[in-house]
Amino acid sequence: MDILTYVITGVVVVGIVGGIIFTIMRTNAIKKNGIEANAVVSRIKEQESTDSDGFTDTTYIYFVKFRTQDGQDVEARLSNPPSKIKVGDSLTIKYLPNKPKLVIAVK
Repeated sequence: MDILTYVITGVVVVGIVGGIIFTIMRTNAIKKNGIEANAVVSRIKEQESTDSDGFTDTTYIYFVKFRTQDGQDVEARLSNPPSKIKVGDSLTIKYLPNKPKLVIAVK
């Protein structure tokens, strides 16, 4: 391998690790400073992708609707959905008041 390959690989690895660290820090901030609210699963978006070998992978993205402490109705993507939830299910979430679209499920 030449030096350019090592540099590109290093940049990709740093980007992935940085993204993981950012996600962990954001989740911890919501856990620590978030406000609890009752939410309802409003929709589930299904995304399929096919790799170069023809294998298909399905990812499910869960959305919840809730009302903030100041009365704002919000629909947000749920970053850590519990297993086996469906549209219409109720759950408790936490959100940041200044960024109510960032929500996590309270376990």
